[in-house]
Amino acid sequence: MTAVDPFIGGALFALGLTFGSFLNVCIYRLPRDLSVVRPGSACPKCGSGIRFYDNVPVVSWVLLAGRCRRCKASITPRYLIVELLTGAIFLACYASFGLTIAMVKYCIFGFLLLGLIFTDAETQLLPDKLTLPGLVIGLLFSVLVPVRDLASQLLPWLIPQTMHIDLPWRCLSFADSVLSAAVGASFIYGIGAVWFRVRGIDAMGFGDVKLMAMVGAFLGVRLTIFTMFAASISGSLFGIATVAVVWVKRARRRMVRRHEPAAVAFRHASHSAHAVLSRYPVPFGVFLGSMAMLALFFGERLLGWYWGRL
Repeated sequence: MTAVDPFIGGALFALGLTFGSFLNVCIYRLPRDLSVVRPGSACPKCGSGIRFYDNVPVVSWVLLAGRCRRCKASITPRYLIVELLTGAIFLACYASFGLTIAMVKYCIFGFLLLGLIFTDAETQLLPDKLTLPGLVIGLLFSVLVPVRDLASQLLPWLIPQTMHIDLPWRCLSFADSVLSAAVGASFIYGIGAVWFRVRGIDAMGFGDVKLMAMVGAFLGVRLTIFTMFAASISGSLFGIATVAVVWVKRARRRMVRRHEPAAVAFRHASHSAHAVLSRYPVPFGVFLGSMAMLALFFGERLLGWYWGRL
């Protein structure tokens, strides 16, 4: 953590709010193959254009009580949440990395992750217009901000000492970024391929593969692996919790409405709970993106704590 200048921190938070406002446009329009530039912002209910004074991040939503000025239709609080989270991410990046190129890199990374998390949660889609540019940006930033991971440690050892070749750190960092992107993408693709072979179900979309390639390009091998395992654990726990909640609710409903004994009600409700989970697949991109965000700010400390416990 670095010392936070209140003026710079406030300016970056305000900048994050502005980027969050634009991110809301991306979340709504990209899955629908709409332009994020034209037409201007409009009410999703009545289609009326939103005036500039009703489009101020956070403030306008609060003053209008989350409703359209013209038709009074409710506007989802997601707009407010995304703006505040984007501002918080920009501020956290400044606090963690200072006013540096690394801060810029990870502000962009957090911006992309947040957009992908909310898009996947709402539509179960991970747009290429976020993941693929993110992959390229992550690779390009590796020559400006050192990744220093597996390739940086192994490549110098693979070159015979008699050749007297000293690879520049930018080359090693770029190699790390490429390797990490390949590891993230291949791991997710491999899991999906195995699951399809075993169960005949296409569990992993290519959107998840591209997302993990982007994460790898930004974070390096260690934090990419951390992201995948943490997402697997959190996603599994969410799925189990969902099944348990639906199971208990359905069982209680049968006990009240049909006066079934508890054992019978829970037996019938278990089929219903598993059917709900199969019909509504877990948006795994939400967990991959969330755990990548966790890895960005706390991954190294968590890995250090884990290895220290062994």
